[in-house]
Amino acid sequence: MPNAAQAHQRKIVVVGGTSAIAEQCCRLWVGEAPTDLILVVRDLGKGESIAADLRVRSPEAAVTVLQVDFLDPTAIGACIDAVTAAGPVDIALIAHGWLANQQACQTDLAFCRDVIEVNAVSPALFAEAFARHFAATGRGTLGLIGSVAGDRARKANYTYGATKGFLARYAEGMAHRFAGSEVKIVLIKPGPTDSPMTTARKARGLRVARAESVARTVVEGMRRGRPVVYAPPIWRAIMLAARHLPRFLFHRLSI
Repeated sequence: MPNAAQAHQRKIVVVGGTSAIAEQCCRLWVGEAPTDLILVVRDLGKGESIAADLRVRSPEAAVTVLQVDFLDPTAIGACIDAVTAAGPVDIALIAHGWLANQQACQTDLAFCRDVIEVNAVSPALFAEAFARHFAATGRGTLGLIGSVAGDRARKANYTYGATKGFLARYAEGMAHRFAGSEVKIVLIKPGPTDSPMTTARKARGLRVARAESVARTVVEGMRRGRPVVYAPPIWRAIMLAARHLPRFLFHRLSI
């Protein structure tokens, strides 16, 4: 854990720190200012590899990696309690997700449950663990990475979209809870982004945003404490149109 000599540095915790967007956000954060950065991960090897790269990029950064069972409420609570006991957290980003195959969700109920737990239940539990800390300190910024897929569910990935819709409502309620305080809740809605999750999309020749560009939008949006951040910003207009498309027209689309 970060030592007392580094306590003056801002403290950032990233859950799902091995995701493509999260990794790029971390590069930006450690490049901005001296930072205590804690990566909470499932894959310790990959987490340590990313941490080593960040230390080279910014020798002044203190980078710690913690491995946690993302589906165990007790482990989640204990992890965040330990992190916050070592000093107040300034920024927390919950970034993990799983863009799973929709057909598999429809045919394998256990698989469908796993997708829902990883994308919806787990982030909500981490959010509550952080919220408990922010409520006690009276300040901090909590970011949750949702998706434009949560704005309107479609047949191609409605299980994934539904979980991201759940996160949107959860963030909305949490923002209401902290309204008027110095605790900011930021819901981030990336469009398709270059990452292992979008390999199939890229193979079909479909466009994806660069993770570096999306991360810049995320970091800036969290700095400003914006309630909702679309990344890239053009998705705000696209999804506004998608949400208001009449049902009878929407159902004619093969998307």
